[in-house]
Amino acid sequence: MTQRTAAVTRETAETAIEVTLDVDGDGDATVDTGIGFFDHMLGSFATHGLFDLTVQCDGDLEVDDHHTVEDVAITLGEAFTEALGDKRGIRRFADRQVPLDEAVASVVVDVSGRPYFDFDGEFSQDAVGEMTSHMAQHFLRSLAMNAGLTLHAGVEGENAHHEVEALFKCLARALDDATRIDERRGDVASTKGEL
Repeated sequence: MTQRTAAVTRETAETAIEVTLDVDGDGDATVDTGIGFFDHMLGSFATHGLFDLTVQCDGDLEVDDHHTVEDVAITLGEAFTEALGDKRGIRRFADRQVPLDEAVASVVVDVSGRPYFDFDGEFSQDAVGEMTSHMAQHFLRSLAMNAGLTLHAGVEGENAHHEVEALFKCLARALDDATRIDERRGDVASTKGEL
């Protein structure tokens, strides 16, 4: 099987980012965004998706967390696009639910090449550490738009830490399922012949 890896950089007046991704990894992560809880979420994403991931981000955290979280999602989305190439043989669709104590998250994904995002839920607290809770939703949206995903996600719970973490774990498991190679398939999973 061809290696499904990518290395993507992004540099703007607000952030400088380097991301490497191995879709068929072991779940190893080296992450430094300057936002401790976000680093924890990206590490969890790698662990539960079995993606090898490195993220180095120098962002304008003196402003707030928005540009860092958004731009990492954009860069990671571009890395998935690059690593998956023509998407030949992938399963394409997946859905997962993941609990974390009282919280439960759900993700339905189609690696379709047609970006769409829908979210159902609210976060119980405004922030977790130095990360604004609603940035988890924005991370998913930005990732979907830049990885070409149709992504429906939702969460419910009583603790924002649990809600956000359940979302990242659920996203990881769904993307792992959807990007796996189906050995029975020699082409792309589309009657159009491409994704």
